[in-house]
Amino acid sequence: MKICVIPDCQVKPNVSVEHLNWAAKYIVEKKPDVIVNLGDFWDMPSLSVYDKGKKDFEGRRYKADVDAGNEAMELLMSPIRKEIARLKKGKRKQWKPKLIYTMGNHEERIARAVEADAILEDVISYNDLNLKDWEVHDFLEPVVIEGVCFAHYFTSGVMGRAVSSAKALLSKRMMSCVMGHVQDRDIAFGRRADGKHLTGLFAGIFYNHDEKYLGAQNNGSWSGIWMLNEVSDGQFDELPISINYLRERYANTRRAC
Repeated sequence: MKICVIPDCQVKPNVSVEHLNWAAKYIVEKKPDVIVNLGDFWDMPSLSVYDKGKKDFEGRRYKADVDAGNEAMELLMSPIRKEIARLKKGKRKQWKPKLIYTMGNHEERIARAVEADAILEDVISYNDLNLKDWEVHDFLEPVVIEGVCFAHYFTSGVMGRAVSSAKALLSKRMMSCVMGHVQDRDIAFGRRADGKHLTGLFAGIFYNHDEKYLGAQNNGSWSGIWMLNEVSDGQFDELPISINYLRERYANTRRAC
C-alpha cells in the first residue's frame, strides 16, 4: 500500500496556494492508494482567540477564511477527480484513492466558537468547509491504516498537549504514528519485540508563506508532502517530497484542472 500525507497547509486569504496544484499533479502521477490530509488546511484567523484585540486582527472575516480554503481545496482535488474520471471513461485500470481528513485545531475553532456563543449555532459549522470528497474524522480522533496511526496530533498526558518530538511520539503511543501540527519535520525509529520496525513522523508543513507569530528564526521550516511506500503492519518507507522539488517539477507545466 502507498499513502500520500499532506500536512498543515494553513490556507487563508491572500496567501499563495499554487503549490496545491503541484501536489495534485504529483499525486495523479504516483497514484497512492490512500491520501491523508492531517488537518489545519483552513487557517481560520478570523476565529483566533489569541489575536483578538490586536491591530492585525482588524478586517478578518469568517466567510473570507472559509472561501480561501474552499478554493484551495478545489485546486487540490480537481486534478484528482479529473484523473479518476479519465481512467473510468477510458476503461483503463481504475484508480480511486481513499481520502482521509483529520480535523485540525484550526478547523476546530469553528466548533469552539459555537460552544462559546450559542447564537452561532446553525450559522457556522464544519459543513461550510469543502470536504465533500473526504472521509472526515473529528479533531484528535486517531485513524489506523495498515497498522499506522494518523491524527492531527497525538497528546501527552492528561492535559491533552501535543507530544514534543517524534521520539516522544513513539514512546507514548508505542506504534507507528504520523502527525501534523508542529511547524517542522521530525522522525524517530524503533523496533518491536518481534523485530518489526516502528516510525514516528512529524510531517511538518505544506505552505509557501511566513507566519508572523513564528518570527524571523522559526519561519523557513521544511515544507512538503510525504509518500509512505510499502505500508504494511505499521512498517513503511517514508519519502519526503519538498515544496521546492514540486515547484521545479510541476510549476511550468500546464495546470491540470
